[in-house]
Amino acid sequence: MTTQRQSRRPVDLIAAARRARRRARADFSTFKVGAALETAEGAIVTGCNIENATYGLTVCAERVAMFKAISEGHRAFRRIAIVADTQDPTPPCGACRQILWEFGGDLEVILANLRRVTGRHRLSELLPQPFDARLLK
Repeated sequence: MTTQRQSRRPVDLIAAARRARRRARADFSTFKVGAALETAEGAIVTGCNIENATYGLTVCAERVAMFKAISEGHRAFRRIAIVADTQDPTPPCGACRQILWEFGGDLEVILANLRRVTGRHRLSELLPQPFDARLLK
């Protein structure tokens, strides 16, 4: 099983995202990202970005973590930590924000680099007018 149980401290979640980042396949951009998603039960599911030559088929770390968590049966989430080797905060892209919202709701989003936390947000701050199932009724 790829999920791990750890303490619920944010530093553990960030450390898991940093470890996941090391497994990224960013052969073209060299921009490696790691994500660690905490489930409501306290499990941590990680993901890393995976690129290919077309770029369009690249999958971001945040989506890998969410899809992996869902495929393992998790349905409720608390927060996600996202790590990149940048000085400035590196928030999730639009596609990741949409997926995180649809499957995770108003998650806490912790942004960090290799040394420190660079930002903390609610997903609703990053995606203030989301499109979701409510609009399909």
